[in-house]
Amino acid sequence: MIDNFRGEYYFLSNFFPTPIWLGGREYKTVEHFYQANKAESLILHEYIRNAVSPEEAKKRGKEVAKRADWENVKLQIMGLGLILKFDIVDLGDMLLATGEEELVEGNIWGDTYWGVCNGVGENHLGKTLMTVRDQIIERRCLQVTYTGTQNVN
Repeated sequence: MIDNFRGEYYFLSNFFPTPIWLGGREYKTVEHFYQANKAESLILHEYIRNAVSPEEAKKRGKEVAKRADWENVKLQIMGLGLILKFDIVDLGDMLLATGEEELVEGNIWGDTYWGVCNGVGENHLGKTLMTVRDQIIERRCLQVTYTGTQNVN
């Protein structure tokens, strides 16, 4: 089990500095992406997206009015951010190198929705990372199968 996203596993953290792109916009980290997508307006979205650090993006995300459907879409938003992040080949390879290890976002700050604190939590971040890992394996297997077949006429 990998039970924290620090040290050699910091790349699993949403705070890891990996620019991702969507809709012509760059997000400095998955945290920027996730927090910006909470906003109910483009102005607030940009306010969060342009934060200088993931810590600041998280702080700003807590301050703004959330979009009405946030509770219904937040897991999908996180999943999309992680897919965009781990589509970068080197990071995807690093995620695959975790093998079949259970990924647990262990923390001491009390986040029991995305992680686990003092043995309690839903670990949605870890579960989403494991799903993304499985999707990368599936896509790569499909690519090998596709490129390995030849049309013979």
